[in-house]
Amino acid sequence: MDKRQILTDLIKRPGVILVPGVYDALTARIAERAGFEAIFATGAGISNAHLGLGDVGLLTVDELLRTIKPICEVTKAPLIVDADTGFGGYLNVRRTIRELEQAGAAAITLEDQMFPKRCGHFRGKRMVAVGEMIGRLSAALDARQDKRFLIIARTDARASEGLEAAIERVHRYFEAGADIGFVEAPQTVEEVHAVADAFKGKPMLLNLVEGGKTPLFSTVELDQMGFKIMLCANTALRSAIKAVGQAMAALKEDGAQKRTQTMICTWQERQSIVESESLMDLEIQYDRIATGEDAKK
Repeated sequence: MDKRQILTDLIKRPGVILVPGVYDALTARIAERAGFEAIFATGAGISNAHLGLGDVGLLTVDELLRTIKPICEVTKAPLIVDADTGFGGYLNVRRTIRELEQAGAAAITLEDQMFPKRCGHFRGKRMVAVGEMIGRLSAALDARQDKRFLIIARTDARASEGLEAAIERVHRYFEAGADIGFVEAPQTVEEVHAVADAFKGKPMLLNLVEGGKTPLFSTVELDQMGFKIMLCANTALRSAIKAVGQAMAALKEDGAQKRTQTMICTWQERQSIVESESLMDLEIQYDRIATGEDAKK
């Protein structure tokens, strides 16, 4: 089935969709193998992993595209892409949407920060006027070719304008045509409930960042509140940082690989995830065609 149709059907289905963040094709494959029905290309994760830098608006649209194209090629799960502020003015937003759609994304998040944006759980975020964000949404909606390509409207206004203003912004964004709403970084259990109560009957995403500003919840709890998407954007990246750090420390300390053997996946596990055997078999098949070996049988 078409990936966008899969995501559309998931949104219509009762219950919360648990979506992990991934930052390259390998982590996307791992998440899909774990059974996740949809995945999220995290801008913070891509900035951290590919640039070695924080999520402060340094990632370019070309760098984002170079990351998500392989993800779309090697996975069947629909991909939601963090499109930040759209990477420029209204015309840039249009081009960003066209290119992400052509790359195979099923949905994007588009936010109302000023450029350069910052991670939603960082200090010092600056907001554009509501009208400017509505302009961004209008450009995005006009640019998409497939109506099943979903536009998720995110506000970061909680930090600077308060929760009520953030909720009002998302109501305006729904009126402008957004498919899904997203209030980033509510700060208490009560605020999360307030967001849920404000959007009964509308699909809403909640981003849960371990150690971030928002309390953590389970899928059962968010389902009871009425949220549609539970995003865990940081989990894969931060588990990798910890695991690689521990393995590198052991290797440096020991000057040997004996201890790291218990810290790494097996050779067979790696080869299986990246489909090495089937790729080599395919190469052999073409080599037989090239040499005429198959014709001689």
